[in-house]
Amino acid sequence: MAVVSMRLPVARKPVGPSVPRGGEKHLVAPGDTITTDTGYMRGHGTYVEEEKLIASVAGAVERVNKLVCVKALKTRYNGEVGDIVVGRITEVQQKRWKVETNSRLDSVLLLSSMNLPGGELRRRSAEDELAMRDYLQEGDLISAEVQSIFSDGAASLHTRSLKYGKLGQGVLVQVSPSLVKHQKTHFHDLPCGASLILGNNGFIWIYPTPEQKDEEAGGFTTNLEPVPLSDREVISRLRNCIVALVTQKLMLFDTSILYCYEASLPHQIKDILKAEVMEQIVLETRQRLLDLEG
Repeated sequence: MAVVSMRLPVARKPVGPSVPRGGEKHLVAPGDTITTDTGYMRGHGTYVEEEKLIASVAGAVERVNKLVCVKALKTRYNGEVGDIVVGRITEVQQKRWKVETNSRLDSVLLLSSMNLPGGELRRRSAEDELAMRDYLQEGDLISAEVQSIFSDGAASLHTRSLKYGKLGQGVLVQVSPSLVKHQKTHFHDLPCGASLILGNNGFIWIYPTPEQKDEEAGGFTTNLEPVPLSDREVISRLRNCIVALVTQKLMLFDTSILYCYEASLPHQIKDILKAEVMEQIVLETRQRLLDLEG
């Protein structure tokens, strides 16, 4: 018979509002009054009721001069031009693909915004439009760059560079976009034998480092050869390390992931997800990062 532990409800002590700088709280829940000062401008995550500025989401209050907004603790991806994203094709439409990128709205990849197989540069014809599903079909994963943002907030993507395109064999890990650190490059070949694409949208792709990069394929050739056991073990370990870093709320970038991977080597892959092991390896990772900064 399973033992169920139960905790009796206890009365919570009323917490007085912290009132730094004009009565606004730093952390708020939906329905909390941020300020009663009528001189403030209403930003994202807030609304006005009875001359009070009230939070509509849970998060941290941010002030820019007279503008007050609440940055949500958990949110969907808000695209910015130049972001690197990993997405999944959800629909093939006329001259475009719809792509799921962890955003409020599906992103769009236009037929004219991609390299054709073979890297050809030419005008798109009716034959190309008929062959769209041969290039990319529902369920395919791609890497792309945000080219522009539409007026409704949806992102327009492009894969005109040969480093973008269809993704082959690997593992997809979904994390909060706020934990992915913005860097100059989001494509990393790690010395442990695997590569990463750290999507700004919170989708992380882990795959075996290719022995030679086929620059003539235009990002459409996928290697379907069996992945060796050693590579699968490295990819699985990296995946569990990323889960550990996310659980402990540590920022994800190539150095933190590599340090966590090295700290996890004394442990078996499946043990990395145990709470005590997770805390230990992330503590070592955090210490090494602090030493690096110091």
